[in-house]
Amino acid sequence: MTSSGSDPRQPPNFRQAELDKFGALAGRWWDPDGPQKPLHALNPVRLAYVAERALLAGAEVLDVGCGGGLLSEAMAGEGARVTGIDLSAELIRIARLHRLESGIEVDYQETAVESLAAARPESFDVVTCMEMLEHVPDPAAIVAACARLLRPGGRLFVSTLNRTPAAFALAIVGAEYVAGLLPRGTHQYRDFIRPSELRRWLQDAGLELEDVSGMAYAPWRNAARLSRRTDVNYLACAVRPGAGHGR
Repeated sequence: MTSSGSDPRQPPNFRQAELDKFGALAGRWWDPDGPQKPLHALNPVRLAYVAERALLAGAEVLDVGCGGGLLSEAMAGEGARVTGIDLSAELIRIARLHRLESGIEVDYQETAVESLAAARPESFDVVTCMEMLEHVPDPAAIVAACARLLRPGGRLFVSTLNRTPAAFALAIVGAEYVAGLLPRGTHQYRDFIRPSELRRWLQDAGLELEDVSGMAYAPWRNAARLSRRTDVNYLACAVRPGAGHGR
């Protein structure tokens, strides 16, 4: 669930260990009781957050770091024309296989968001980048590339983890080491992102932050919901100024 740069002079914006880690989970990505069980619970909340703020029916949508396609298929099911990109060949293969089973059409591509931004600027009404920014060396560059891909009036949706003691306790100690909900080593605390940092990256990319909402996950019920608390998981919506598609 990563992306690399398109400029050969720049270091690639991914960590091979991250690609390998998530690629190893590809075979059970769509298993609701598998290693991505929490992601299955979060997905309806993510979809509802996007659908409340952007008209998906008929929209051109890009899912950056699409993984095995959970959110991509969900948005396509709402009538969006979805392109899903990821640098993990294993995850793209699984996404394409699941597309054959579900019959939900998504254009999956093994490519980098920076490369796509160079080739297709201002091509999308909605760009989503979920649970990815905390896994790349330069998240600000990912945000900038996402912004270039948006049409005027288009919206970027991001979810990530806040860099707080609560997030360390719940997302790493609790989820990875105590409850075993995620494979150990899934997250590195130093890579978590404060909302103030995300806001600065969005502003630098020419986007206006519209909303930040917390996302709470209850492992004992395997259920998620929006929350006022943003100290662990949070979602954000930003708009590219100008007339265009959206609410």
